[in-house]
Amino acid sequence: MSIPYQDATTGAKARDEITKLLRRFGCESVGFMDNFAEQCVILAFTHRGRPIELRASAKGWAALYLRENPHTYRHKKTRAEYERAAMNQGLIAVNSILRDWVKGQVVAVECGILSFEEVFLSQMMLSDGRRVIDHARNLLPAPKEG
Repeated sequence: MSIPYQDATTGAKARDEITKLLRRFGCESVGFMDNFAEQCVILAFTHRGRPIELRASAKGWAALYLRENPHTYRHKKTRAEYERAAMNQGLIAVNSILRDWVKGQVVAVECGILSFEEVFLSQMMLSDGRRVIDHARNLLPAPKEG
């Protein structure tokens, strides 16, 4: 099975497209950060004074890739090298995933399908520095197993 974005070569083009899209949408600021400790890319932007922070983890992409393409003795790389390469590709891929997600959400807002708040509420920053979703997780009951 082909994994989406497995052939992406750089995150720079996707980041440029996101920046252009968000600027056209009216955002006052846009920035990216690579969080290597958490293996994620953070996209932060401000729209009409509202700070938004999207976090895209490369761990999920790498896990999908490794599940579909497990390491075998035929690979020239050690298991650790192979897994590290999958994670590195995940860090590139999440930029394209973010681009496509943001584009879809912005189009939904522009077309009146959803409001800005409906699309980005969970990623809006609260005054204490947490995202709404991080606060809401503490309010929700634990999911049932099974």
